[in-house]
Amino acid sequence: MAMDIRRTFHTSVLLTCVIICNNVRCPVSAYLYNNRYAGDQVFRITPGNEEEVQALKKILGRIKVDFWQPNSASLIHQNATVDVHVRHNDTRGLHVRLKQQRIDYRVFISNLQKEIEKQTGYRSSRRRRSESQYDYEVYHSLEEIQNWMFEMNRTQPDLVDMFTVGKSYEGRPLYVLQLGKRSRPQKKAVWIDCGVHAREWIGPAFCQWFVKEAIGSYQYDSVMTRLLNQLNFYIMPVFNVDGYRFSWTTDRFWRKTRSKNHKFHCRGVDANRNWKVKWCDEGASSHPCDDTYCGPFPESEPEVKAVAKFLRKHKKRIKAYISIHAYAQMLLYPYSYKYATIPNFNCVELAAQNAVTALYSAYGVRYRYGPASTTLYVSSGSSIDWAYRNGIPYAFAFELRDTGHFGFLLPETLISPTCTETMRAVKAIASGLLKKCETDRETFPYI
Repeated sequence: MAMDIRRTFHTSVLLTCVIICNNVRCPVSAYLYNNRYAGDQVFRITPGNEEEVQALKKILGRIKVDFWQPNSASLIHQNATVDVHVRHNDTRGLHVRLKQQRIDYRVFISNLQKEIEKQTGYRSSRRRRSESQYDYEVYHSLEEIQNWMFEMNRTQPDLVDMFTVGKSYEGRPLYVLQLGKRSRPQKKAVWIDCGVHAREWIGPAFCQWFVKEAIGSYQYDSVMTRLLNQLNFYIMPVFNVDGYRFSWTTDRFWRKTRSKNHKFHCRGVDANRNWKVKWCDEGASSHPCDDTYCGPFPESEPEVKAVAKFLRKHKKRIKAYISIHAYAQMLLYPYSYKYATIPNFNCVELAAQNAVTALYSAYGVRYRYGPASTTLYVSSGSSIDWAYRNGIPYAFAFELRDTGHFGFLLPETLISPTCTETMRAVKAIASGLLKKCETDRETFPYI
């Protein structure tokens, strides 16, 4: 009898807590990550010479760190900042070693758990999950995004068509929204994917924002009217669905897919190192535990294989491939895997310049632009190199805000300005496709 009373009491307390957390503002940490990042810090380290570079590599090699920028130790260079997430029990030792070596550094996030809670704020789950008034200025879980996609498909039949290109490793559907007026069957098209790397939450937020703005402004914005009348847009809000869900439930800073490796306990492949173009060369790792692991073979990941198959099938119509990442404030184009100039460089460079200028016009935020290999770093097996090699003349990767103050934890208050400025840049790229560029015609004669 006493046991039954205790059980009833515990059940009622638990139910009360659930009700409270669903109706008042509760911290995200109350139901996410079990406080696992308490006391973790993010260091920004700047080695000043080659000797310091080697010393830093040795120091970081002794402890387990999560590279934010660049994404592996092999890419550490002198006078270039290195952002690393360090577990709480390693922070004191790292402080000591960096001071001993006199390597310049600062801590830009002193308690990662608090910063995670600040990113999404103290809000009610009711506000975030409201379907009738979908809030584009908060981050959404995979389930919410997919429900939103169904809703867009249901309520906007003239402009939206939803389909799937396949299934993820864990069996989740890979949904895509096609945007455009059904005027003629063989329209030029633009592909935009977001959420290739799970922890880059601003990506899926932008893809949703793009759909909202495109549909909402179609009737009165002459530029958008022209774009949707003359082009189709394929929008994939979450490319890496398994990884994105895992970044909500278990590890906020998960980057890779969630595929299993039979020889190691480590899971996942870097979905932006798994494409069949100079696969697993410089800037990618062959070790399954590394964040830049290229996979056992090209297109080993069902997500990459499904998108590659779709792009190959429609490559004569798809004139631009755009992949949304974070963070760095850059607009990148091929090549990623080598230091060389692409054949239609003049046209692509002009498109990038116009996009960055349009982006700047919103809030004065400056983006660097150029070939990925020289502007960011060399990486093989990337989606933009694959798209370009497969005949898509304009292939871009955006690295959205910021440059390191928040890193992957961009606050929800910055979703609107980030997406507003990026929208201008994407519209500029798409508008450029409706004009002719001579070097494009020489390089890609079927345009």
